[in-house]
Amino acid sequence: MATKKEEVKELERQERVNETVSKTDQFFRENKKTIYGILIALLVIGLAIVGYYKLSYQPKAKEAARQMYPAEASFRSGEYDLALNGDGNVLGFSQILEDYGAKGGKDIYLYAGLCEYNLGNYQQAVDYLKSYKGKEPLMKARCLAGIADAYTGLEDYNEALNYYQKALAVTENLNEDFVNVFNATYMLKAGVACEEIGDKAKALEFYKTIKDRYPQSIEGYDIDKYISRIESQQ
Repeated sequence: MATKKEEVKELERQERVNETVSKTDQFFRENKKTIYGILIALLVIGLAIVGYYKLSYQPKAKEAARQMYPAEASFRSGEYDLALNGDGNVLGFSQILEDYGAKGGKDIYLYAGLCEYNLGNYQQAVDYLKSYKGKEPLMKARCLAGIADAYTGLEDYNEALNYYQKALAVTENLNEDFVNVFNATYMLKAGVACEEIGDKAKALEFYKTIKDRYPQSIEGYDIDKYISRIESQQ
């Protein structure tokens, strides 16, 4: 049986519950117009968002994706100016971005940047590539290496080295065998950037890593001449 003390505690608890319910009910009665107004406003905002997505965003995203196909085909065939700028009949990546923003997909910045790089427009390449936000490791590394290549074109070798190292940080821990090809390429370019800024010791470290870890790569076949050139100067 419950003790007198427990019964008193239960009565006090019930009183607190009743008081809370009463205050809540009073608050609702006093502010129901405001509450209803807020709920209606939220409903209107929600319907506006859904309407925008279905009536505006989705159609534009589909059209942007449709416009991407010929631009991507031109890119793959090495027609970089056509891929970037179009020809009046089809849009290029720059025009798709201007008309649709990034609705064509986040890769559009990567494509546009690589087009600019191949056309020799290095600063424009950097600007596009830095807007790429993809998370897939190989594509992310390709973008970082593209930025490094563009900085090399601008003869900013410190920034080039910085971005080659960022690309390597993305790919070095991946297990796929074909990643080795990219690693060797990025390391060779990083070594060349080191030489340009006068850090021959670090360049030699990159070259020896290629020799030790990626001897079967294209870079690995010729790496001895890079190593010999630096060692002969020491």
